[in-house]
Parts: sequence; structure tokens; C-alpha cells
Amino acid sequence: MFKSFMRHLVCVFITAPLASQSIAAEIEKLHFLIPGGVGGGWDNTARSAGDVLLKEKIVDQVSFENLSGRSGAKAISHLIQTAKHQPNTLMVSSTPIVVHSAKEVSFRDLTPIAAIISDYGAIVTTPNSKYTSWIDVVKDFYNNPNEVNVAGGSAKENMDHLVIALAFKNEGFDPQKIRYTSYGAKATQALLSGEVDLLSTGLSEVLELSKSGQVKVLAITAQNRLEFAPDIPTLTEYDNNTIFANWRGFFAAPGINQKQVDKWNHALQKMYKTDTWQEVKKQNGWIDNHKADKDFYTFLKGQERYIERLMSQLGFLD
Repeated sequence: MFKSFMRHLVCVFITAPLASQSIAAEIEKLHFLIPGGVGGGWDNTARSAGDVLLKEKIVDQVSFENLSGRSGAKAISHLIQTAKHQPNTLMVSSTPIVVHSAKEVSFRDLTPIAAIISDYGAIVTTPNSKYTSWIDVVKDFYNNPNEVNVAGGSAKENMDHLVIALAFKNEGFDPQKIRYTSYGAKATQALLSGEVDLLSTGLSEVLELSKSGQVKVLAITAQNRLEFAPDIPTLTEYDNNTIFANWRGFFAAPGINQKQVDKWNHALQKMYKTDTWQEVKKQNGWIDNHKADKDFYTFLKGQERYIERLMSQLGFLD
């Protein structure tokens, strides 16, 4: 059984160059558990943080492990079940862990460490699409909802589905009529290949594709246009009051002591202040959302109430 389980894990170790190890790092080892596949939003967040921590000599050795399944719940369960063997592990997560609180597992089962960034939702199409603006999408959906096909990376009734459902609901439509299909890591490819008309995703996952002209972002869920993406409109510009940011942060196994929590937060705070991290944040289109453990926990409780209310309004809860 152990060998079978190990085949589902992808684990990579990275060590700082020997020349840099003459300077003592704050943390010797740090292992990132990633609940999704390589290339997704969780993966990019964890690997970006790990790379900066290593480059800035805050951590000596960084490793990454991808464990996909059940919209992130598989990795959460693994971290809980193996807690005694995970003293150096941080699991990256985001809003879906609050969604799970209403269904399966809860952030209360883990040790919240820190929120670090937020990522606005993006509604995306191709440059040669029949949709030149969000208005075109609204008109098409009004005439025939079955003609509007939407891809997303998350499972149904989870992050990407929630964002597009909220956008249509705020236009006065029934969100249950949306034709949403979960493509996992192949969601962007589904759009580019013409399988679907629209993609609901995080802005960070399509920002570079947008800059290179491979996709067209019709609208984002920010209140105002972003300085690093001034040509991308917001839904609020179309009198649609959908404002939503998907936070991302780190959690540790249950039972981690406060001394270790403080140690990790001190390391993350140092990373946050570096020019290297600021550049990574800018490249990905992320916005600041740094909250350390106790503030993070308070934030999570507020998010739980908000997401549960939102999912109920969208008809996602029985």
C-alpha cells in the first residue's frame, strides 16, 4: 500500500548553492505540500515562495510535493493523518479550504500560519472569439444559456465555478443554468483549442498569456483596474458588482507549537520585504494580503461565514 501511495506523489528537493551556505539561514528545511498539479495557482504560489526563500538565504533546503485529489481535500487529509511526521511542512491553500469547511474538512483541523497574497478572478476568451467584451457574453447568455460554455480548473461548486456563477448572478441570471466544465490543469488548453468559449480562472494564471496576445481577458473581479494590467476592464465597469479575490496562504499540521509558528512567520515576513518577492508578486498579478497566524485565523472565520452565505445564494449548498 505504501508503494502504491508513493506513486501519487511528486516530490522535488532544491538546495541552496554551497557558496551561499556559509551564511546561516533561519530555517534549515522547509517542505511545501501542494494540493494540486504542477503549473496551477497553488503550485505557482508555493514554488515562488520557496524559490525566494532559498534565493534570499532565509531557508537552506526547500522541497515540493504535489498531491492532487478532491479539490485539495486529499492533501489536507494526508497532512492531518501524518501530522507527527510533518514538522517541517507547510501546505499551500486558498479559498477552497473554506468551501470545504461547509462540506468535508476544515481549516480548524490544521494550524493556520499566514495568508500571503490574493489573486483576482478573470473571465477569459481567445483573441478571435465572438466575444469582444463582457456585454457580448451577457447578451449571448440572455438569448440562450446553453450556448455559453465555461471551463475552469476547479471542480464544480468550487473556486472557478463560484466566480463565474457570481458574475452571472449579479447580471440577474440563474447561476444553475451555467454550463461549467472542470478541466483541471487542462482548463486553459480547453479554451485555446476551442472546446469552450470562456475560461474562469485566476488572473495570475493568464496574465502572461494575455500580455503575449494568446488570450483576451474580458473582465476581472477587482473593484478598479490594476496598475500592472491597465488595459483589462473590471466587471464593475459593466455595472456588475462582482468583487472577489481568492487569497492564498500556508497551513501546518495540527499540533504544531507556537514557537514553530512564530519561526515560520518571521521567515515569511523577511521574504515579504525583499525586492525579489515584490518582483515575483508583480509578475504574477498578485496583490498584498499578508496576515500572520492569529489575524489569519480571524480572517478565515470571516471568510467561512461569507463563503457559506455566498454558496447558499448560488444554490451550491443542499
